[in-house]
Amino acid sequence: MLLAMAWRNLWRRPARTWLSVASMAFASALLVFMLSFQLGSYATMKSNALKIFDGYAQIQPKGYADDPDVRKTIEAPEALVKQVEAVPGVTAAAPRASSYVILANGEVSYGAAIAGVDPAREPRVSTIAGTVRQGRYLKSGDAGSIILGDVLAKNLGVKLGDQITLLGSAADGTIAADSLRLVGVFHTGIAELDGQVAEMPLARFQEDFALGDAVNLIALVGRDLPAVNRQLGALRAIAEPHALVVQDWGALQPGMKQAITLDFSTGLLWYASLVVVVAFIILNTLLMSVLERTREFGMLLAIGMRSDRIGAMMWAELVLLALIGNGLGILVGGAVSLWFAAHGIAFSGLEGLLAQWGLPGRLYPEISPASILSGPLAIIASIALGGLFPFLRIRRLRPVEAMGAA
Repeated sequence: MLLAMAWRNLWRRPARTWLSVASMAFASALLVFMLSFQLGSYATMKSNALKIFDGYAQIQPKGYADDPDVRKTIEAPEALVKQVEAVPGVTAAAPRASSYVILANGEVSYGAAIAGVDPAREPRVSTIAGTVRQGRYLKSGDAGSIILGDVLAKNLGVKLGDQITLLGSAADGTIAADSLRLVGVFHTGIAELDGQVAEMPLARFQEDFALGDAVNLIALVGRDLPAVNRQLGALRAIAEPHALVVQDWGALQPGMKQAITLDFSTGLLWYASLVVVVAFIILNTLLMSVLERTREFGMLLAIGMRSDRIGAMMWAELVLLALIGNGLGILVGGAVSLWFAAHGIAFSGLEGLLAQWGLPGRLYPEISPASILSGPLAIIASIALGGLFPFLRIRRLRPVEAMGAA
């Protein structure tokens, strides 16, 4: 009965009701779209940046992340790679060896991070092969071949076919030295990779650096990043018996994780401000309604209706109003998000800036229960909680005083 009365009372002033509904629907739709777009951007940023080189996760020797020494190795990696690829959600794994070296072309030399990769497996976990702009990627059977980022190649002053001298420190303490032929130049758009990273065949790296059949890490990817994150426990169960550790995406890209955390925290402040403003606007409207209807409430009290029942009726009006407004907001915001999830939002002229974070020039919202419901539920909860104040005011009304109110 109270709900029926509350519904009828809402439409006694249809203009006021529709204005309140419209304001909530707009705020709710905005929250749905902005949160979907923000979460979609984060997912794209993480996926694209990680797949360029790091992978969604890595298995490493203990302490390797803090001190990537070529002597910290994983022995007999083939069996471990097969175990990792058998984990549900993991689609590929690739062993790597890496070190810091001096690359020289005549009298010109630069420091670089060089990775020894399996040419057959590496393209399954890294997209560098797809970013080669000159020449080709490494292939099975290559011996003394190397590929460089375009900035590093420019700094060295080399072109395809040139010989590059490599100097480093081998695992046994001797000098690692080699002469490698440049077969490919890649461009990822990420300055750190294009200016500092080189790749060579894993077998040649192991020979140069006296590693035998050992590697320094195993990079892996899956259907998507959440699928791999769900299997971190299973991956750790595989790694720990070998005295190895699993590094998740946050450990591999701490700068990106901090940037996302900071951006999301700033966004939450903006969303919270919007929720508070909308809640105060609606509560102000309700308080005005309570003042206008004081005499009506006095008559209801005089004929025997309890004050808590009247207060509950007003609170039900407020909740119904919030449900209608935010329900419409979810429909509108969800529809807009779905449309842009299919077509994307292009950022013309910002491709270079976005590429630094591994982002494409077109971004897509990510639809999920969290992105759709979080904002509207926050508005509903705020309004429902704030509605307790008019409820308490009504409970203090006295019949004679209320009916005599101007």
